[in-house]
Amino acid sequence: MMPLSTETLAENHDHQKAKIWSNEEVAELFDLPFNSLLHKAHSIHKENFSENEVQLSSLLSIKSGGCPEDCAYCPQSVRYKTHVKNAPLMGLEEVLEKAKAAKQAGATRFCMGAAWRSPKDRDISSVIPMIEGVKNLGLETCMTLGMLDEKQAKQLGEAGLDYYNHNLDTSSEYYRQIITTRTYEHRLKTISNVQSAGVKVCCGGIVGIGEKESDRIDFLKTLANLNPQPESVPINMLVKVEGTPLADSPEVDPIAFVRTIAIARLLLPNSYVRLSAGRSEMSDELQALCFYAGANSIFYGEELLTTENPVFLKDQELFGKLGLKASK
Repeated sequence: MMPLSTETLAENHDHQKAKIWSNEEVAELFDLPFNSLLHKAHSIHKENFSENEVQLSSLLSIKSGGCPEDCAYCPQSVRYKTHVKNAPLMGLEEVLEKAKAAKQAGATRFCMGAAWRSPKDRDISSVIPMIEGVKNLGLETCMTLGMLDEKQAKQLGEAGLDYYNHNLDTSSEYYRQIITTRTYEHRLKTISNVQSAGVKVCCGGIVGIGEKESDRIDFLKTLANLNPQPESVPINMLVKVEGTPLADSPEVDPIAFVRTIAIARLLLPNSYVRLSAGRSEMSDELQALCFYAGANSIFYGEELLTTENPVFLKDQELFGKLGLKASK
């Protein structure tokens, strides 16, 4: 097969709704020489975003632990003995104080995560004032609460929620090796419900959970073929947590991780591609390659669910070295 040119990739994104990616086409991108792939990805990135701006998000766990799901990577699961303690839903004032601090640190989006399989109606009623309060601070709002039905998605949309995070994690085939308590179709249904409610979608996955390159190909293809494509795409590097089934997983190859970022940029040219969990273990050089390959969003600040996030000053120093600035 002839390699896809930058012009072909640009044409694909110009006719994005009509373009349906195949596994073979995505595999062709994975086979490109590394420098050629990065050049193509950076060229597409420059067409759609400022090449030296990064969107800053802050993520707060508003309800931790006790989740009944069995996601093999997650320390929040009640099935595993980890350092995470069960904690009830935070109060409104505490959430708003955290949001104010995030804004002062430069974040423009505030993401709130609750360790639920799916929220109850009373839970939706409790989080709506949080959405309204954070929006009143001038921040974009994002939530991740588990599976949503149509009614719940509509309620969140009517409250003004900007984004809903619901990751696919991996390929449809490998998914069942990581999670058995909900299906891939459950995840796709929640995404559909969110989109129908007029809420933007934040949807990505995890690299380093034992998947093969073919799983990354299928996962990225599935994301690219969502209609509309997710507006935000977090690419996580597995954070190995003692007590979870994936605690002893092999290290992720950095070059393979950058390839995943670059191909996400090529397939999802108008989406924010975010470096998410695992960034605190990444070297400055690896992050720099990711930014060049098309990553243009990070989680920023003191809290990233149960993961230690790089401190404020370290991020400021890295941005200074790379000539990056926060997008407004």
